[in-house]
Amino acid sequence: MRVSPQKARLVLNLIKGRRVEEARNTLLFTKKRVAATVGKLLQSAIDNANFLSTEKGLDVDLDNLYVKTAVANDGPRMKRVRPAPMGRAFRFVRRIAHLEIVLAERNRNGAAVATVVGAGPSGVKKAAPAKKAGAKARLKAPAKKKAVGKKATAKK
Repeated sequence: MRVSPQKARLVLNLIKGRRVEEARNTLLFTKKRVAATVGKLLQSAIDNANFLSTEKGLDVDLDNLYVKTAVANDGPRMKRVRPAPMGRAFRFVRRIAHLEIVLAERNRNGAAVATVVGAGPSGVKKAAPAKKAGAKARLKAPAKKKAVGKKATAKK
């Protein structure tokens, strides 16, 4: 998206943690230019969830979906040159944002369910399983013993 990530984060922070319908209404009435693009992205995520529930057989209730995470990361920057007075040139940077939205499903009591829509390889990273301390200790090289020098004792 041809907008700076800082401007995109302003809009994404408005919808983070909200229900999908509430987030769509918020985006419709937001005056920022990027809100229309974020609305398209949210609609695409909702359509993906609908596809998963109908075609793939995953049990996703569209009424209980909420925006779990909404992130705007830096993309590649485009360097441009603008003419300046007296034959000089000023450089400026056009920033690009990569937008990610992850939807999840809530229970009736408000607790989050494990179903996550939109978390793929570039989505939210899951925590790695904890390794045993014994396995880590075996991989270390054995510690070297310090040489103990004999002390010379003087006899009286």
